[in-house]
Order: sequence, then structure tokens, then C-alpha cells
Amino acid sequence: MHKVIYDGMDKPQAERIVLRAGKLHLVYEAGQIRYITVGNREVLRGVYAAVRDQNWDTVPFVLRDVQIDAQADSFRISFTSDHQQGNIHFVWHGEIVGTADSTVRFTFDGESLTAFRRMRIGFCVLHPLILAGQACEIEHTNGEVVQGMFPEKISPREPYLLVRAVRHEALPDVSIEVRMEGDAFEMEDQRNWSDASYKTYCTPSAIPRPVDIDARTKVQQSVTVRLMGDADAVPMVKKGNILHIDSSQRWKIPFIGLGMASHDEPLSERQFERIAALKLNQFRHELFFTEGMEDRLHEAVEDANVLELDLEVAAHFGKDMQTELARLHTALDNMDHGDVYVLLFREGEGATTRETYELAKEALDDLQSVFLVAGTDAFFTNLNLFRPPVGMAEWVVYSTNPQVHAFDNSTLIETLATLPIAAANAREFSGAAVLVSPISFKMRWNPVATGTDEVAAELVTLPGNVDRRQISLFGAGWTMGAIASLARGGAESTTFFETTGWLGVMERESGSPLPDQFPSIPGAVFPMYHVFADVGDFKDGRILGAQSSEPLVFSGLALREGSRWRVLVANHTADAQTVTITGLDGRWELKTLDETNADAAMREPEVYRAAAGQVIEVAADQPLRLDLLPYAIARLDRV
Repeated sequence: MHKVIYDGMDKPQAERIVLRAGKLHLVYEAGQIRYITVGNREVLRGVYAAVRDQNWDTVPFVLRDVQIDAQADSFRISFTSDHQQGNIHFVWHGEIVGTADSTVRFTFDGESLTAFRRMRIGFCVLHPLILAGQACEIEHTNGEVVQGMFPEKISPREPYLLVRAVRHEALPDVSIEVRMEGDAFEMEDQRNWSDASYKTYCTPSAIPRPVDIDARTKVQQSVTVRLMGDADAVPMVKKGNILHIDSSQRWKIPFIGLGMASHDEPLSERQFERIAALKLNQFRHELFFTEGMEDRLHEAVEDANVLELDLEVAAHFGKDMQTELARLHTALDNMDHGDVYVLLFREGEGATTRETYELAKEALDDLQSVFLVAGTDAFFTNLNLFRPPVGMAEWVVYSTNPQVHAFDNSTLIETLATLPIAAANAREFSGAAVLVSPISFKMRWNPVATGTDEVAAELVTLPGNVDRRQISLFGAGWTMGAIASLARGGAESTTFFETTGWLGVMERESGSPLPDQFPSIPGAVFPMYHVFADVGDFKDGRILGAQSSEPLVFSGLALREGSRWRVLVANHTADAQTVTITGLDGRWELKTLDETNADAAMREPEVYRAAAGQVIEVAADQPLRLDLLPYAIARLDRV
């Protein structure tokens, strides 16, 4: 059980090896290179290769024959990557060579062993968020060189096409060049999908896809990263783990809600009580115009009324929208409901159009306490690309999840930096209040699929939208970071996960349908439950500034309501961490949620929350040092 509480991953995180190539520092992990830096400046987020099937799904791989020769300022790594799934079998040999002249060359030599349909095979280069608004030089495949910049606001379309090389300043008098061979590349703004990077990738979007490839088709590519200029004087400064609390920075805590459970088991009396203790603002109900729609909507309204919550009705309209609107009008008119927000999603639309909005307004305008929300049930990129007209709606909505393109813990934590950017951009270009709903760990559905997946007759493995990290301490830490990030971006409302089940904040009373693969405790809460409870205690307060010096290692959430203060600190890593907190003084009560007590906190959350913590005295102008176990969350309350 401890493994799930601790991390939640199906397999241990891949071993990381820190390497040097001259003045370039980087990390090798599982066939990719990450976090390439010069001094303390990150110049490249990563380079990896992927095999994407016809639905843009990443084909899983196994590495073999891994050879690593690491020297003081150079290295050579080789491996074979074997990708297999269904009728797909593709194998490639990789070699990564770093030399003392601050150059890294990554080569890809692959061959398909079967015929299949693909979207992309080959390299992706990730440029970090800190480059937003910075000048760059783009060399195109025809040799032309143009001056440009990395987009500051999230670009809905590819900023650069037919790319051969990208160059930009790393530090004064020091530049970095990334050169790509073997295919034409282009750049996209991955912040559209919550990734914390700009991505330069192979296979231009202008080529019709998916592509049929035959067995024995060969693919060869290379990426060369080269430091240009004199980096000898660049210092390597150790920053340490510092969390600075700044009470002069304040943001409104967004309304927080949960999605209603997608399974058929109703809430028990105990679950109603535990949800009420979270002090939420809203429920989300998925409404499809199938038989029994009215009964399911009535159940949602009743649950929301019992808990005194607003109701988000995610209405999925088909081609006959007028008939469906009339049906929805009749259903709502016959129910005793509180405030209902109807999220307008229509088949064939990237985001709500004016025509759809006006149809809904005409049909539902006479209903009391019913409000319309425009937007998309898919990613932010849909809202960004198909922007509802400014001034049309008071509220706009999009969904988000942290693992569209990659699935490791580090990638999930990286997305916390992007969440406020997307929310702020949506608010700016729409002129409306922003609802982020729902927020899930995995994609709920694939809006870019070109084929269909086979559905098993019997549930034998976890569905694709379920992530074991739902039950983990890591998942709780990510959730804490997401609330803080979305508040900074000005999100008006955030709806997370579901109430119960393996997509929820607590397990159903009957337990997990696949306990061997999702080993939860029947009827228990998940660690993230306590994060929602901690924030709910301050629902009428404000979020304060909490700046992490190492946001991929730990993050913080500071809350204040009147004279009450609360600070949450989450360790996002598998290693114990010491965090120094500045900006606090006085007496504080410390409680932790970690591998030593998480099991008890899940089984008896009321007992855990009522228990007293350790009182700490913090002298004025003196920092507070916290020792955190792996994936631990600490809570400090001023007393």
C-alpha cells in the first residue's frame, strides 16, 4: 500500500543521470535528455523521440542495450528503443554524444518492422517557458534566416514552419543553437495543451495525416545542440530550496468544485458529510441527450441542493440542438434548482459559436437562475483557436490536464507554470470570467483521434482516463500547486476530478473495481481530499504570494482570511527535501501528511484533521526550516 500512497506510479521513475558537455549541464533519463543549462540558465527543456499512432497516442517503448560512458566534461550514450502496441512495431537506435566543446548530438536511426498508420515518428525539441518574448533567429529549410521571437502570449497557430535551426541568446555574449536534420521541422506553442514549453517537432502539419508506412521503412534524424560564445565566466550558483511568502501579493481564491461521479454508485451519507466538509462551490454534471437524461439531471440537482452547491451542467448538444434545448428547458423548468450554469458544447464545433449561444439564449432565457457559458470541453487550444466573440458571453470555459504529450512526474509538475498563463490569456482575449472545468490527471477523451479504439467486453485493466496518482501524495501536491497557479492566472472557477471512485477525491464505499491495479481503501479519502479541505477552510480569503526557488522540486500555497494564516508546502520529488521559508514570524502549528501517516489520514480523515500539530516559534526576520519526506505536504497555521 505504501507505494501508492508514496508515488502512485505503475513503475518506478526512470533513473536520472546528471551529465556535462563542456559548459552544458543536462540530465539523461529513459532515452531522452532534459533540463539543459548554462550556469543557472535553462536553455533547453529537453530532446526526445516519439512514435505517435493515428490517434496521436504515444506508443509505449522498452529500452535495451543501454550503454553510458560519462566523463568529467563529455559523455557517450547508446541504446535501442523498441515501440510495440497492437499492429505497431517500430525500433530505433539512439546515440547521444556530448563533447568538451559544449556540443551535444542526438541521432535517431529507426525502422518499422510492421506496416501501420502514424502521425509522427522522430524528434521533438522542447524550449523552456523562460524564453517567452525573447528574440530568436530561425533558419528555414531553404537556408533563409529570419529574426523572430518566442511568443509571449499563447500562440493559437504554429509561429514558425519549415525550420532547420533555432538560435537564441542564453546569457550575455553566449548563444545556443539547435540544428535539426532528417526532416522538416516546425514550432508550436505547447502551452496550448498545458505543457511548459515551445516544441519544435518533425513532420510538418501541412503533410496530410495519418500516414501509411510500410514494413522496413527507415527513419533517420539528428538534433545537435551547440553553445556559441565564451561561457568560461558563467558562475554556477547554488540557490537552495527557498519559499518566500509575500503578503503584498493577493489573489482571489477561485470557486472550487468537483465533477459528479461517472460510475453508478450513489453517494452514501458518510460521503455527503465528507463532501460538505470541503466547503465547495459547485458540482459538474455531464449531460447527454439520451434516454433517461431527465432522471439523471434530477439526481444531480438534488445532490447539489442537499450540499447547497451551484450546478455546472456540461450540455453536449448534437445536430438537432433546438429540440434538445426544448427538452432541457422543460426539465429545468420542472425542477427546484439553485444556480445552474449551462456549459454549451455542440457537436462539430471547436468552441461555442455565436449561433449556438444565441440559440441557447433564446431557448433558456426565461428560466430563473440559469446562466450560459461558452467555450470548449477540450483543451485550451480549442478556445484559443476558435475564440467565442468578445462580449458574447459573461463566462468562458475550457478543460485541462497535465499529460497530453508526456506522462512522468516531472512533466506534470512542469505544467503548474503554464496553468496561470492560459487562464490569464483566456480572460484577456474573451473579456469574460474564466471557468477551468474539468481538471483531470489524464485526457477524458481524445479530440484529435482519427480512428476508434477497441473496447474490451470486460474490465480487465485500468481505463485510459484513470491514473494511479489519483490516490497518491504526489497527486495531492500537484493539486495544491494547480489551485495556487490558477488563482494567480485569475481563474474565476475551477472544477476538479470527480467526487468518488478512481477519478475522485475518495473511494466509493464498495471499493476499487480493480483493487490489484488501483489499490485504494474502500470508503477512504485520497490524500488530495485534505488539500481541498485545507483550502476550503479559507474559501472567503485570499491566496498570497508564495515564490519557490525550485518549482520543479517543491511549491507552496499561502492563504489568509482576516487574522488567520495558512501555508501549505508540497515536496514534488522522491527525495527528502529541506525547505527554508522566509516572510513568516510568530507562532505556527505544523502538521504533515506523508508516508508515515497518510494511510491513517485516508481511513479516518476526521480524526487526522482534528488532531493537534507541533507548535513552532518563528522569530522575526528569521527563516523557518522544514524537513519534508518524499512527496510530503506540510501545513502551517498561525496560532
